[in-house]
Amino acid sequence: MLMTLVLPGSAQLTAGSKQTGRVAIRVVLGLVATTVLVMLLGLVSHSFVFWLVSNTVVLGLLRFGLIVLAVGWAYLFVDAWRLGDPLGLRQKQRLAMVGLNGVLTFSMVGSLLFVSHVVGVQRGFLAEMFGSTTVTSAHAGRFNVLLLGGDSGKTRWGLRPDSLTVASIDAGTGKTILFGLPRNMTHFTFRPGSLMAKQFPRGYNCDECELNSLVTWAGNHTALFKGFDNPGVEATTEAVEGITGLKINYYAMVNLQGFRKLTDAVGGVTIDVRQKIPKGALGDFDGHSYIEPGVQKLKGDDLLWYARSRMAADDYSRMARQKCVMNAMLQQLSPKTVVLKFGAIADAGETMLKTDIPGSEVDRFIDLALKARKQPIRTVSFVPPVIETYKPDLPKIHRMVQRAIKVSEGKTVKKKTVQAAPKSSTTTTPSAPATSTPAGPVTGGSYGSLKSGYLANQSTNLNDSC
Repeated sequence: MLMTLVLPGSAQLTAGSKQTGRVAIRVVLGLVATTVLVMLLGLVSHSFVFWLVSNTVVLGLLRFGLIVLAVGWAYLFVDAWRLGDPLGLRQKQRLAMVGLNGVLTFSMVGSLLFVSHVVGVQRGFLAEMFGSTTVTSAHAGRFNVLLLGGDSGKTRWGLRPDSLTVASIDAGTGKTILFGLPRNMTHFTFRPGSLMAKQFPRGYNCDECELNSLVTWAGNHTALFKGFDNPGVEATTEAVEGITGLKINYYAMVNLQGFRKLTDAVGGVTIDVRQKIPKGALGDFDGHSYIEPGVQKLKGDDLLWYARSRMAADDYSRMARQKCVMNAMLQQLSPKTVVLKFGAIADAGETMLKTDIPGSEVDRFIDLALKARKQPIRTVSFVPPVIETYKPDLPKIHRMVQRAIKVSEGKTVKKKTVQAAPKSSTTTTPSAPATSTPAGPVTGGSYGSLKSGYLANQSTNLNDSC
């Protein structure tokens, strides 16, 4: 039995069916060789590893192989016990051997079956979450992903999103710019030639026509969106493309209730809370529940309300805090954390996220995310005092977008359009928020004010602005 534990098949080769032993040993040696080869390839190419762990076909084959190995190893343990001639032992010895065999069998086989379960969970998560098959190429060397965050109920998803951000990612370096759009923006035009541009040729300027209301408007006019799985997202995408001048590749819509589950699953995120933040929405605040100031690990309701609360400030302060949460999650959620907590993350993911990123592109975005973690995240937001949300200067916004991209790519521009955060006197690490203290006021938990602007909304490095 110990021989079977160390080298499956060796007991049969020594004292049983030599053919069975040879087959088992060849399988073991083949697995060892395959594992070494995969590890070597992984050292040479990280993208190969990302492809391996995100390909549903490979994961399906791996799960089936683990189950076959578990059954085969169980057979070898039982056969090894038989070869040990248990009936020739005394009763106490025989019982001890039965117990030892049972422990070895259930430990090894149980481990393989558990791993196959984890692989199955990952495969199911990827198949369910990234079921789209439509792949789009980078535009001018960048992937532009629309990030939406909002509440959902049993009959709605992401109704009137609280958060709208375009993550513009360099397809080569992973360097990322977060373009923030206020939910209350009005009087904007849609992408020329789009479905919504035909409905509002003079711009979105009806009563209560705010950017985040497009989900509701599209939901009330679904007949116009034949061929689109999510009319609200399509309408919002066409608006964002018109406002920014960017072509959107994909979207990701976060259900904030699922977001709570995700932060619980990963154990929270460390945030430097600059001011006391009320926990509750307008009309629901109980008057005494707060997130206290200080560097602390927030999860669940606390992190959700840190990102959502606007009781003590305005929408733009909240937008700044949301950028800080995005940055903290990118920096702190390491691949190791994701692997160890994957079951809980997958469970949260079923209610947390909807996206049209296809499964075949998951490995690409994993690679880009890891590259982005090593670099400063730049933010540009189209909010006061730079942009008036009730009547935005769209040509100015387009210039801001292009200048930010040029600066990010190291190109020379004539005029800065982003406000650099004060330089930190200390070096920040990906595992913790910045410890520097920018000069100026703190409003609603964010550095800056409505009049002067919030640092995290217009920043060259979010680590120094949060």
